[in-house]
Amino acid sequence: MNPHLAQLQPYPFEKLRALFAGVTPNPGLKEIKLSIGEPQHATPAFIMEALAGSLKGLASYPTTLGIPALRQAITAWAQRRYALELDPETEILPVNGSREALFSFAQTVIDGSRPAPLVVSPNPFYQIYEGAAYLAGAEPRFLNTLPENGFAFDLDSLTPEEWARVQLFYVCSPGNPTGKVLSLEDWKTLFALSDKYGFIIASDECYSEIYFDEANPPLGGLQAAQLLGRGMERLVMFSSLSKRSNVPGMRSGFVAGDRELLKKFLLYRTYHGCAMAPPVQTASVAAWNDEAHVLDNRRQYREKFAAVTPLVAQVLDTGMPDASFYLWARTPVPDTDFARALLEAYNVVVLPGSFLARESRGVNPGAGFVRIALVAGLEDCLEAAGRIRQFAQQL
Repeated sequence: MNPHLAQLQPYPFEKLRALFAGVTPNPGLKEIKLSIGEPQHATPAFIMEALAGSLKGLASYPTTLGIPALRQAITAWAQRRYALELDPETEILPVNGSREALFSFAQTVIDGSRPAPLVVSPNPFYQIYEGAAYLAGAEPRFLNTLPENGFAFDLDSLTPEEWARVQLFYVCSPGNPTGKVLSLEDWKTLFALSDKYGFIIASDECYSEIYFDEANPPLGGLQAAQLLGRGMERLVMFSSLSKRSNVPGMRSGFVAGDRELLKKFLLYRTYHGCAMAPPVQTASVAAWNDEAHVLDNRRQYREKFAAVTPLVAQVLDTGMPDASFYLWARTPVPDTDFARALLEAYNVVVLPGSFLARESRGVNPGAGFVRIALVAGLEDCLEAAGRIRQFAQQL
């Protein structure tokens, strides 16, 4: 067996099941699950119709590069959203959701012939970054992002010798779970490090379309590079329809950026056998070409955050994120105790923050927090907020 498999930790939701073993939730209250970042808004009808109407495409093998119409739709969206001029033939690659691409990208770019490769990620983080590093034969390094530092990367935690070993740096902006959006100055600093040490930046932007001010959408990595007058060398972005269009089950996204990296990534994926199904490609074209449903999606999240955040903030230390659909809330007791007791007493499921982080520099930066995903409907989110408030007032 691959010895690196032994390095993988249980996924956060496996840990959650173990934590909840033996707990009997309050039977008098219906379950409200705010633990997993799975959009629960309705999938737009026109996307489902496009999917159903293209089922004849199942009779053909798809190409890994995807149909031209899909790459062109993504290119047009990137131009509207970020004012980017991407080449749909060489700088866009459709993928089956950002998760599998974030994982497989590390398998493509990590050079195991170089000594002791490092993969850097924020801490707390999306666990795929860690697993991708281990299975590529690299060591993950976690940069703490703490509220007292505005959730900025702790870049000084790596020595120059360690930076010289870094081959890949995962960025998540807007961040999971903090909602932090990197500023242009943040990107400038990161690009300077990439130029100095030669590592690749993988920018996970799957939450980029969940934000609260229509006049100030989150800055993207490729957009930042363009604003700073640089090219896309050693830089790729990952995006997805899951959160934007409420189609997590479609598994549809894309990677864009450095054409030389994407050329190698396409080669890897051709052997990996991960071409997007033709009906999904057709439905994805329809989704990327429409913004009306995305505007309505954001409206719903704005309403929920405006209603729920003040209620939760009365009893837990939290506030509006820059973007994304998570509240990152400090708990008055250990986060695992809080989550377990909340389920038992009030049948609300939240995720302990310690499950999303690793100890680094003597601290687990997720400990003492819970992640609350406002993915349910407004009524359920308000009900959950009321229960959380009542529960916390008793602690």
